[in-house]
Amino acid sequence: MLDVAIIGLGPVGATLANLMGNMGLSVVAFDRATEIYPLPRAVHFDGETMRVFQEAGVADELLRCVHVSPGMKFVNAEGALLVDWPRPMEIGHHGWHASYRFHQPDLERLLRARLRSRPQVQLKLGCDVYAVDERDGHLTLRYEDAHQGSLHALDARYVVGCDGARSLVRRLIGSELEDLGLHERWLVFDIILKRPWARSLGDFSIQFCNPKRPSTYVRGVGNRRRWEIMLMPGDDVTEIVRPENIWPLVRKWITPDDADLERGAVYTFHSVIAHEWRKGRLLLAGDAAHQTPPFLGQGMCAGIRDVANLAWKLRAVISGEASPALLDTYQAERRPHVAEFIELAVRMGRLIQATGESQAQERDRRFDGNPELMNSISPALGPSPLNGAIAGGGTLSWQPMLADGRRMDDVMGAAHFCLVARPQWEGAELEAVCAKSPLKLKLVLATDPSVLSWLDALHADVAVIRPDRYLLGTATTLDEVRQLCRRISTFDVAVTAG
Repeated sequence: MLDVAIIGLGPVGATLANLMGNMGLSVVAFDRATEIYPLPRAVHFDGETMRVFQEAGVADELLRCVHVSPGMKFVNAEGALLVDWPRPMEIGHHGWHASYRFHQPDLERLLRARLRSRPQVQLKLGCDVYAVDERDGHLTLRYEDAHQGSLHALDARYVVGCDGARSLVRRLIGSELEDLGLHERWLVFDIILKRPWARSLGDFSIQFCNPKRPSTYVRGVGNRRRWEIMLMPGDDVTEIVRPENIWPLVRKWITPDDADLERGAVYTFHSVIAHEWRKGRLLLAGDAAHQTPPFLGQGMCAGIRDVANLAWKLRAVISGEASPALLDTYQAERRPHVAEFIELAVRMGRLIQATGESQAQERDRRFDGNPELMNSISPALGPSPLNGAIAGGGTLSWQPMLADGRRMDDVMGAAHFCLVARPQWEGAELEAVCAKSPLKLKLVLATDPSVLSWLDALHADVAVIRPDRYLLGTATTLDEVRQLCRRISTFDVAVTAG
């Protein structure tokens, strides 16, 4: 009997497998394909996502094959700046840069290589799960091994569907999708520069808000560049992907003399979110649970946040430290969080996709002379028994760089709650509070100046950090600390059973 089966081994599924393997769980991960998809798909992730990759054990290697992005600009048909979204180029509160460009196959190779070093993780590549049956206290997965054409079965306590927009697991749960209002077809094409590019558009991503043909430019890693171009009425999907029809769309910037076309494909950008993310021992993550237009570059990031939230909760339940009710907080916390990102992406999409002249003129008047500056987007988690009505609850903790060169998350360790307190709080009473916690609660005294600065910013003496690095809450008195720890005890098996 394995602890968790993951269906789908893209970046989200592979990250979840690494996180749970790092926590000591036995895991099997299935994917229909035998090899990593070789062409670019996702091209951006943020500092919070890099922090999860740090926990998964691939951040330092990944850092060697990314490009730090300075941000994004939105311009109208005349080239006037509508919206400026600069990203800081220094290390931020996450302990990483705010925005990275990457090549998805590079990330997937690192994640899978890390998985192969974990003896408690099995990879079932070229294997198609076609049924999941509920048994007494576990699930049985039936799958076909495409190498041999043979049928097999395997038991697991929980199944997580990281199996994309056409998710089998979502169908098994019976979860419908809520439509958040944006469905548009876009041509996505990727090129590889073969010589210095004389009319380079630079390192910023640029949203060309031209009502005649909205488009996006993305600076990728190395010599990789991407354009996304909105299809207009009358465009033939089968014809527009031909190279002879793609190049004229960007001839004002680049020609076949400058670059080779790697691929061109038409995608429909969706904005949807599943009603139900869990049914018993079945759960959803990533595109199986939600899909967002790419205008904020948050599609993959949202899936990585899902599994960071879910992994420690599964471990706590499987280990017997917490009741299955803890898993109810997964959708409660994640769904409102990801919905906020999707809704913002939809609003930005409407700004970009204004194709009527009157719409575009009204948009230009609204931003004329006062480009909107977008700050770092970091919404709080949705309310749950873990964070409701607590100071700081559900917000993301900082990750200060410590004086000895380590990042704070590396000191905390996987699967631990951490109680970070000012040095004057050292004493038997605080240690006793930590010892009574049903989940792993590690006491860390904040002697490092950077950690003390973070507590100063929180206006707190104590901060309790969850294993996914979100705050359980902050406190200034011992009684408030006890109240925080009672939040954890809500999911104690003995308490729940009583």
